[in-house]
Amino acid sequence: MCGIAGAFGPHPVPPENIRLALSSMGHRGPDAEGHASDHLGASTISLLHTRLAIIDLDPRANQPFQRGRLRLSFNGEIYNYLELRAELSALGQTFTTSSDTEVLLAAYQQWGPSFVDRLEGMWAFALHDQDRGELILSRDRFGEKPLFTWYLDGTLYFASEIKTLTALAGQRPGVNTTQIRRYLVNGYKCLGKSGETYFNDIQSFPAACAAALKVPGRPQPKPYWRLATETIETSFEDAVAQAKALLTRSVDLRMRADVPLAFCLSGGVDSATLAAIAAKEMGREIHCFSIIDSDERYDESANIQAMLDHLGCRHHKVHTSTEGFFERMRTLVAYHDAPVVTISYYMHSFLSEAIAANGYKIAISGTAADEIFTGYYDHYGMWLAAMHGQPGVDFDQLVADWRGGMGAHVQNPGLQDPLCFVNNPGQRDHIMLDRALFSSFLTKPFEEAWSEEKFASELLRNRMANELFVEAVPVILAEDDLNSMLYSIENRSPFLDRSLVDYLYSVPTRHLMGGGFAKRILRELGQGIVPDQVRLDTRKRGFNASILSLVDRSDPDTRDTLLADSPIFEIVRKSAIEDFLKADMTSNSFSKFLFSFISAKLFLEQQAA
Repeated sequence: MCGIAGAFGPHPVPPENIRLALSSMGHRGPDAEGHASDHLGASTISLLHTRLAIIDLDPRANQPFQRGRLRLSFNGEIYNYLELRAELSALGQTFTTSSDTEVLLAAYQQWGPSFVDRLEGMWAFALHDQDRGELILSRDRFGEKPLFTWYLDGTLYFASEIKTLTALAGQRPGVNTTQIRRYLVNGYKCLGKSGETYFNDIQSFPAACAAALKVPGRPQPKPYWRLATETIETSFEDAVAQAKALLTRSVDLRMRADVPLAFCLSGGVDSATLAAIAAKEMGREIHCFSIIDSDERYDESANIQAMLDHLGCRHHKVHTSTEGFFERMRTLVAYHDAPVVTISYYMHSFLSEAIAANGYKIAISGTAADEIFTGYYDHYGMWLAAMHGQPGVDFDQLVADWRGGMGAHVQNPGLQDPLCFVNNPGQRDHIMLDRALFSSFLTKPFEEAWSEEKFASELLRNRMANELFVEAVPVILAEDDLNSMLYSIENRSPFLDRSLVDYLYSVPTRHLMGGGFAKRILRELGQGIVPDQVRLDTRKRGFNASILSLVDRSDPDTRDTLLADSPIFEIVRKSAIEDFLKADMTSNSFSKFLFSFISAKLFLEQQAA
């Protein structure tokens, strides 16, 4: 895990800009830094790198890394690098390091641009191939590692973080206020649909894509992979066995490192299963880190303690507090170059801080389990719709199971009817709850029609894939990356394994849920290694906290901070916020909006400073 950056244009980047850009990536890579420049035709390519050393800690593996007439700046990890190295060695390739970086370049030399199909890992890289006369940009299948681009005045700038782009370019972009309004009204799941960022003209390079440039210009990313969603007939027992084998292999690969690693542990089945596989299946000694909140809606301490008693592992607890909330938020917003999208990622930052303070450089988390195993409340409603009318199915019993299981915990009014998607498959009001109210808070109302990409013909599969590739996981990964890198921690996500994801999307829909349980396959594969108290808990919580545990609205200083003059009041009516602060915040949508308002307010104030 590192920071990468570069420029491709008619003129060399000024030395002072390079110095500032490397400094801006210091948190991403505190172990080494470097830069190199080459010519490509009449243009200059500059590659920058700051290193967080994870595999082959020797300086010989520092970057930008040169092998023959190739130069690479690479952020990420190639988990199957040992298998690839053995295969490449048998084909005559030789190596001077034991790093995955050199394996990546050797694989490109051996197999050409299609080599990415052989990689299992996470990456964003810039590769200058002098023989082909090309600069190649690439990002991993799920977008675990960030890459932003900015084409400005004939030069293409690219970097892991937006602050680095501005340092290289020596200019600051304007704020995209449309994205701010979209965030406040529609919520985070709509942020990635437009391809925009919070800054004008700055783009996020798409996941599962690569672009080759021979002259400076805007990249034209082309996909190198797309998820197949056709199902293949198999039994439930075989599906569980295969999923367990693939997940175990994924955890094993993602524990490869030359530095210590830790596990993020909530009270849910996702993170619990990863920790259990490592400790019980693989016999590894692990150290877990958890957030504890005093609000009963988010308190998972009982499940966490059950896991700790079962695993017998070391553990560190992080407790929530109202102290220092605004100061910490200002730090996070400044580092993110964006509003922190939800309170979950404010909380996640405490985990990263604690993990770093205890001497770890890697954190393993349960990101994307919901999107590949079916974990959300609306998934269950869509599964019921898929089962409705199927031959031999006792639908009344399925509904009864839902009512006695996951359905008993549904708070969203749009999902409390088990037939909601049977009667109206296209309804999505539950995702943007109260958006009309929040739009009325703005100085200029914001309306944007809901849209989804077409990944699969089936309602449930298509919803899952939209969350995986467009709505939820891209945002989660971006927040996880920034929170982790602020403390020089690499975040790894075993559920985002290509073989595992490909397989789960091929499993017949009927196996995905049942008996009142979402994530039925994941719960079943955890039998014997995850305590039933955790494995069979149908309540969904995750890393979260109540806004009221962090912000005391009765405190005059807090109200003064929230209502102080700010650029946000060019977008949001101050009178609406004054009234809103008096409202009942037990509604999740209200709590989320208050956090979003605070986050956007701080972001706009920093941009105006």
